[in-house]
Amino acid sequence: MNLEQLKVIKDGRGFISALDQSGGSTPKALLSYGIEENEYSGEVEMMNLVHKMRSRIIKSPSYTNKHIVGAILFEHTMNNKIDGKYTADYLWDVKKVVPFLKIDLGLAEMKHGVKLMKPIPNLDEILDHAVERNIFGTKMRSVIYEAKEKGINKLVAQQFDFAKKIIAHGLVPIIEPEVDINSPEKFECEAYLRNALKKEIKKLSKDDLIMLKLTLPTVDNFYSKLSENENVVKIVALSGGYERDKACAILKRNNNVIASFSRAFAEGLNDKQTDEEFDSLMKKNILEIYDASVNKD
Repeated sequence: MNLEQLKVIKDGRGFISALDQSGGSTPKALLSYGIEENEYSGEVEMMNLVHKMRSRIIKSPSYTNKHIVGAILFEHTMNNKIDGKYTADYLWDVKKVVPFLKIDLGLAEMKHGVKLMKPIPNLDEILDHAVERNIFGTKMRSVIYEAKEKGINKLVAQQFDFAKKIIAHGLVPIIEPEVDINSPEKFECEAYLRNALKKEIKKLSKDDLIMLKLTLPTVDNFYSKLSENENVVKIVALSGGYERDKACAILKRNNNVIASFSRAFAEGLNDKQTDEEFDSLMKKNILEIYDASVNKD
C-alpha cells in the first residue's frame, strides 16, 4: 500500500471523481457527452472514444489535487495511457490524484429486494494486475431496492467477503451498497444497511482498511458514526441519480462525507466544446462539488 496515497485520501481536502462507466452505461455516458451512437462502430471504437473523453477530463487544467483527491477508473482506462503513461501513473505522477479501479462485473438478478454483484471468477488476476498498474484501491457496487433485512444482510456480507480478498492484495476496497433513491422504503433500507455495516466492520482485523460509498441518506449524518471506526478510511457519497445541485445540497449537510460523483461530476461536458469552454464548465462543476464536500455548516 502506498502510504502517501493513503494520507491523501484520509486527510486531503477534496472529493473523488468517478470515471468508471462501463458496459451498458458507456453508450449513455458518451451520449451525455454529445457523441451519438451512430458516430462510432463497434466496442473498440466506442471504448477509444470514452478513453479520449476521460483523458480530456483528467488533463484539463481544472482537474488538480487542489480539489480532487481520487479517481475511480474502469479496467479499459487503467490499461490505456495518457501522454505515454498508464492512466494510474499519470494521475499520481502528474496530478497527485489517487487511482482506484472498478472491479465488479455488474449486477445479478433481483432477489430478496436486492441485486448482488455477479461472481468475479478471475478476481485474483484482476487484483494482481491492479497492483502492477499502481492502483491504490478498488470499487464494487451492489444495489438495495427494498427493506428486506435478509437480502440486505446477504448483500453486505458479499461486499465484505470480496473486501477481505482485496485487502489481502494490499489494496483498499471501496464498498458500495447503493440504496435506490426511488425506493419508497429508502429510510428503512438505510436502517437495515447501517446495522449490517456495523456488524461486518466489527469482524475486520485491526489493520484492515476499507472505504464506504453510500447513497446520500434520508436523515442527515445517518452514517456519521461509521466514520469514527479506525477501519474506515473515508465515507464517500454517490449522487445516485440526483441532479448535481440537489446532490450537493444534501452532501453539504452531511459531515465527514465527501463526494464520489460520476454523472453529476461530468454534467454538461460536451465533445463539441472548445477546450476553454470545456475547462470553464469543469471548473464550475468541480468547485460546486468541492464546496459541498469540504465546507460543512
